[in-house]
Amino acid sequence: MSTPRTKKNGGSGDTDPTPALGKTIQRLRKAYNMSLGELSEQSGVAKSIISQIERNETNPTLSTVYRLSRALDTSIDEVLKADSGTVFLEHQMKSAIPILESQDGLCRLAITGPLNLIDLTQWYDFQAKPNGLLESEPHPPGTVEHLYMLKGEVEITVGDEVKVAKSGEAIRYRGDLPHKIRNIGTTDAHAHMVLMLRQLSPSG
Repeated sequence: MSTPRTKKNGGSGDTDPTPALGKTIQRLRKAYNMSLGELSEQSGVAKSIISQIERNETNPTLSTVYRLSRALDTSIDEVLKADSGTVFLEHQMKSAIPILESQDGLCRLAITGPLNLIDLTQWYDFQAKPNGLLESEPHPPGTVEHLYMLKGEVEITVGDEVKVAKSGEAIRYRGDLPHKIRNIGTTDAHAHMVLMLRQLSPSG
């Protein structure tokens, strides 16, 4: 298991994992839509310490990295992993894929896209049990949500408008308005979901 190494004055930056660590913690936190306070509450790590880690102002202890990893539902190895420089830029094992659940527990979102693009593009594997409901607050202005149905049938409500999408169909809609997806079929629904942030102009 990897452990963080303390950077010495005059030492090589190649042995210091903190910059990558700070970015990874911040990207995971944003992927889960967690504030610094929420991550602090769930991990037991002080909010000020998390902020310093994200700004690369401190080298956290292994215990701190462990608690943050647990709160972000990933492993220490994944959090500390640095770019390898090979043609394979990233390989996330199954246990390291962040999973989100809807409030009713019937919908599951696996974050399958790279976390370093979370501010531009987000993509997910979406699954919902019958009658499962995924409700979302508006994303940043201009966001467009793309849904490709692999299986089942869902009802999508954006603002006051409602559409139904079935297996094999693709639908795109404004993600900067309140929206929700409900599985209206009798079997599980499965879809690819991609969010393109700020895809629309301010005028829409």
